[in-house]
Amino acid sequence: MRVVEPGGPAAGDASAPAGAQALPTLELAFDLRSRSRLRARLSTGEEVALVLPRGTVLRDGALLAGDGLRVRVCAAPEDLLEVRAPAGGSLARLAYHLGNRHVPVEVGVDRLWLGYDHVLAEMLACLQAGLARVRRPFEPEHGAYGGGHGHAHGGHAHG
Repeated sequence: MRVVEPGGPAAGDASAPAGAQALPTLELAFDLRSRSRLRARLSTGEEVALVLPRGTVLRDGALLAGDGLRVRVCAAPEDLLEVRAPAGGSLARLAYHLGNRHVPVEVGVDRLWLGYDHVLAEMLACLQAGLARVRRPFEPEHGAYGGGHGHAHGGHAHG
């Protein structure tokens, strides 16, 4: 049984080892990348079990390595709501209302993304937000107390 721990440079990082793009991948939606216990299948077809410390969030590009197995985590496309500010309105106001409901949100320069939810879509429509249902990878903000590192934890993947 191989043990794999979060660690190493992120994909796309200048210090990433040559051939990092050729690593087997573990493609997961955000809610799965936020779990401490998980069974999943690599791009190679190999099944692995992740056992991570509570609160660990695997980010897109994170590397898992150990016992001869190296894996790159990829954010899977998922069903999202893309939010734009109303004409003459404020994106910050929309973000405030979402934050007040503790909704994980990815913040862009001129738009927000959140997991699709019809109730939140109705609320945002009432606030005159521009809305679109999209399918793309989701990388919400870490949060003020989240640390944002995700690579220094000593979790394991068993395969």
